[in-house]
Amino acid sequence: MAGHEKPDAAPLCPMPDIAQIIGGKWKLIILQILIFQGTKRFNELRRLMDGITQTMLTKQLRALERDGLVIRKVYAEVPPRVEYTATQRALDLEEMFLAMHKWWTSE
Repeated sequence: MAGHEKPDAAPLCPMPDIAQIIGGKWKLIILQILIFQGTKRFNELRRLMDGITQTMLTKQLRALERDGLVIRKVYAEVPPRVEYTATQRALDLEEMFLAMHKWWTSE
């Protein structure tokens, strides 16, 4: 048995996998907005996110949609209206955001 391992140690948290899905500045901000403020249109999100480009926002939203954290709904209108909503899987992260806020603001 190597070093500090315990024979009955639980497997490590899948942090690398989690970081791949929600990691990075923009994904966390997008998720925070959609979880706490609800459904937003693309331009609403962009206005709420200082410094993000249209290309980066599109890329991040597509990744979050692919990973099952965001639902994209397109309305058949001219011009097309697209809305983004947090899925239940994303809403389950609410406690994590609240815990991070508490950690950051505690002394």
